[in-house]
Amino acid sequence: MSPRQYRAGQRQVAAEQTRTRILEAACELLTGEKGPASFSMDAVAKTAGVARMTVYYQFDSKTGLLEALFDDLAHRGGMAGMPAAFMAPSGREALATVLDVLTGFYASGRVALRRLRGLGILDPELDTALQSRGERRRGGLQVVLGRLLADRGADVGEGELDELVEMLFMLTSFETFDLLAGPEGDSEPVARRVEELILAVLDRRLAAA
Repeated sequence: MSPRQYRAGQRQVAAEQTRTRILEAACELLTGEKGPASFSMDAVAKTAGVARMTVYYQFDSKTGLLEALFDDLAHRGGMAGMPAAFMAPSGREALATVLDVLTGFYASGRVALRRLRGLGILDPELDTALQSRGERRRGGLQVVLGRLLADRGADVGEGELDELVEMLFMLTSFETFDLLAGPEGDSEPVARRVEELILAVLDRRLAAA
């Protein structure tokens, strides 16, 4: 390795370490006692021990920082396990895996996710970014639903399919988890309860068709 390549590698490592410190500082402020009221680019920079312009250089804007924080929470919360759901041998097992991954993520960053969604109400750009990430979940649920229907030998119309996807989307949202989890926030009981709800509603809709 040439000296130039070595120095470039060192700079890259330093930049990644700085980015990590900034994200940790952002999460600390967002989930702290004062919550969003204490959250600003200046406060994040001070907590991370970096210059304010370093935060802007890394994330461009407050919204960009919050988007990156959401993605970091997803990574730390185990969302990388989601592809395993689509390799499950049955629709039922695929659904169970999806719910385990989602509720594990929700539980791991519950306070931060709740406050991020609150900030999204006041920031249309952040709200749009969070909704776009939700659409990825919708696409995955559509695949799982297709497998559940295939397992049952069911064939539904496009309108009915859209309604069922919307039902799964609602029942697998962070808001539903936050409501069902209660103070303890345990992911396993919520995952199984939502699984039972989805299967019961699906079976009832198919029986009535």
